[in-house]
Amino acid sequence: MQYVYPARLVQHKDTVLVSFRDLPEAVTEGRTRAEALVEAADCLDVAMLFRIKEATPLPPPSMAKRGEILVAASPHVAAKAAFARAFTDSGLTRVALAAILGVRETEVRRMLDPDHGTRLERLNEGMRALGRQLIVADQPADAA
Repeated sequence: MQYVYPARLVQHKDTVLVSFRDLPEAVTEGRTRAEALVEAADCLDVAMLFRIKEATPLPPPSMAKRGEILVAASPHVAAKAAFARAFTDSGLTRVALAAILGVRETEVRRMLDPDHGTRLERLNEGMRALGRQLIVADQPADAA
């Protein structure tokens, strides 16, 4: 799953408002379109991390509608979200996953903690233990 969500940008007086249809709590703004896009990426990350922290389901991104643009989550937030989703879908406990990984349960707890800066390598190890893998891709910056 790619964590690239459609966003709507609306000019309102001297501000560009940004909202995400799939994540209604994610709303931000910028003085210019460029600033609004930077703020949109940060806002998306914050909304995703909040949902992970609160154990609120993170919906899959819907298809962009006419007039919407696509905003990608940062790689680290996308990796955290993917790991959290894979862990939840696995039905394993943190203790069971820790045993598979050969680490303490506290390490798995940190891996699931959106406030903890887990290394991508560690998240990928966790994904592999859950039968999944992280995939890194690149594309032109204006394609997202």
